[in-house]
Amino acid sequence: MFILLRNNKTGCTLPKSPLQGDFWQDFIPKTNMRSPRRFLPSLSLLAAFEATARLGSVTAAARELNLTQSAVSRQIASLEAQLEVELFHRERQTVRLTAGGEAYAREVREALKIISSASLSLRANPHGGTLKLAILPTFGTRWLAPRLPDFLRNNSGIQVNLITRIGVFDFRSEGLDAAIHFGRPDWPGAESALLRPEVVIPACAPELRAQYGFSDPSDLRQAPLLHLTSRPDAWENWLEAKGAPADHVHGMLFDQFATLAQVARSGLGIALLPQFLAEEEFASGALVPAIDAPLSTGEAYHLVWPAERGNHPPLKAFRDWLLKETASYR
Repeated sequence: MFILLRNNKTGCTLPKSPLQGDFWQDFIPKTNMRSPRRFLPSLSLLAAFEATARLGSVTAAARELNLTQSAVSRQIASLEAQLEVELFHRERQTVRLTAGGEAYAREVREALKIISSASLSLRANPHGGTLKLAILPTFGTRWLAPRLPDFLRNNSGIQVNLITRIGVFDFRSEGLDAAIHFGRPDWPGAESALLRPEVVIPACAPELRAQYGFSDPSDLRQAPLLHLTSRPDAWENWLEAKGAPADHVHGMLFDQFATLAQVARSGLGIALLPQFLAEEEFASGALVPAIDAPLSTGEAYHLVWPAERGNHPPLKAFRDWLLKETASYR
């Protein structure tokens, strides 16, 4: 039999056998042999504490929890007795968190959120198999969402929860299994799989193309050029790659591809769009290439996931499916 102990100096968990002599003396003082279970208060005590800490009032916490004020007060007192720490300053009819209580409240709140999220996921999918995926807004709505029913039909035991995230984040703090990432495969602490490289093309309304009669890249400078905040140099890079003047490029600024595409459809300018994100508009004729001059940006879309989640069954199934769906683009 082995017991897992935490090394306070390194923060890592170490296995140690009870056969190794006086192993307890290395970690636990002889005067404190009580069970570690005392550091696992019941959810009712934690809920009473969290509500009181958040609302700053025992009365308000009692109302929220549908308990009496005296019941909430007793639960907080029980928690303090169990932890042997004062969590609140009592001042007449009010309570105020101690410094330690304030830090403890933040940790407890996050823990309760995790438990609540896990409970909701279990209720929604009692057979397990949940994949929590971060998506880029336009990629998620334009490309992934229309194809997702095919994955779910063939993987009926898996529930996919989609959460929009634009920048790089910490998988551990977000509690996510994987993410769709645009750029280069350099996410710290994560593994990745290439989905497809990006090719952009200048797109505009048919009326705008007819109005200007574009014939070469430099002609596009005559019309308004629409810009994306996350890619401020996109037009300069495209113009330079096509041998056109790339200085003093100005125009309307947008923070989402979806808005950018809609404004281009309205005839207000030319948008530099990833080809696959504008497939629907090109197919319907709502947008047309201003000129036939696509450009590979050198960046790509990737599926990324924390290394320790690589064998998570729902992630493996989704990764295999997604790589098949994007095989023709690589």
